[in-house]
Amino acid sequence: MRILLIMDPGIPVPPKEYGGHERLVYLFAEEYARLGHNVTLLAGPESHCSGKTVAFGVNDLTRSKRQRIKEVRFAWRFLRKHKKSFDLIHNFGRLVYLLPVLNHPVKKIMTYGRPVAQRGIRIINSLPNRNLVFTACSDYCVSTGNVAGTWKTVYNAIDFSQYQLKEKVSNDAPLMFLGRLDQVKGVHTAIKVAHETGNKLLIGGNISHTKDNYNYFKTEIEPQIDGKQIIYAGALNDDQKNKYLGEAKALLFPIEWDEPFGMVMIEAMACGTPVIALKRGSVPEVVDSETGIITGTFEEMVSAVKIVNKIDRKRCRATAEARFDISVIAEQYLNIFNSNAE
Repeated sequence: MRILLIMDPGIPVPPKEYGGHERLVYLFAEEYARLGHNVTLLAGPESHCSGKTVAFGVNDLTRSKRQRIKEVRFAWRFLRKHKKSFDLIHNFGRLVYLLPVLNHPVKKIMTYGRPVAQRGIRIINSLPNRNLVFTACSDYCVSTGNVAGTWKTVYNAIDFSQYQLKEKVSNDAPLMFLGRLDQVKGVHTAIKVAHETGNKLLIGGNISHTKDNYNYFKTEIEPQIDGKQIIYAGALNDDQKNKYLGEAKALLFPIEWDEPFGMVMIEAMACGTPVIALKRGSVPEVVDSETGIITGTFEEMVSAVKIVNKIDRKRCRATAEARFDISVIAEQYLNIFNSNAE
């Protein structure tokens, strides 16, 4: 099968550091190629995969509106020229890219990893279209956009072979917070939990450059980092994430917004590390009794830390792998392709 994967420019595929969605697109490109499909990747400069890569746009998340319009026009020209060259177009980028092939018989999957703008969904579905399926990374995320068209839930994935299971950790193993250091991610709550339970907390993640979140980090988080109990390890690469997640007794996920999925949760599970999470967004879909503890309050999160070592780490990984490994999720997308007939 001939598959075209599309991702917005701004960050290369795969990303060098931050870029969860870009990493996901790369995993699908590699898995589709491994299964013997002919893969083409349309993405930003410096992108690559085992198939063919077509670069467009610039790698700059703050690029101008004019530049973004140029990127749309490039995608349109490419799709008009090559629409008969593919059996499946799997779009992780902007919905508007699909306009030239909207009513063409080529099968199309439009995938969302964040809350969906309903206006665009209504507009696209008011136009003649064929063989178009919308997917999102959780039932919660689907619910934000399911106002028209055909929708399916397909969870996000990681390559579990790239993560090492650590079956046992010491009683004094640290807790961990991993994620962008924005206020809605709740790192301040993770610090409170560490203080309340007497545990060390290892913090990994990018410091946001938006004015409000940078100020949040400088005024609320940085003053509490003492290098002894509360430790900031910086923005971690894949090897570092693997190491630190595996050494943690639990990943704290104290979000203050409705997370569409939360890739870091399954990264922790892949290391055997259970997740203690607040019940928001997709959390009830991702975490179960074998992979973590869902909590409703700060007090419940503190109590969960005291019993989290009862979760079997080997079973935690096995349960998550059966649901979220790239081989499992790629098959779900291919099943959508096979069932999406005119």
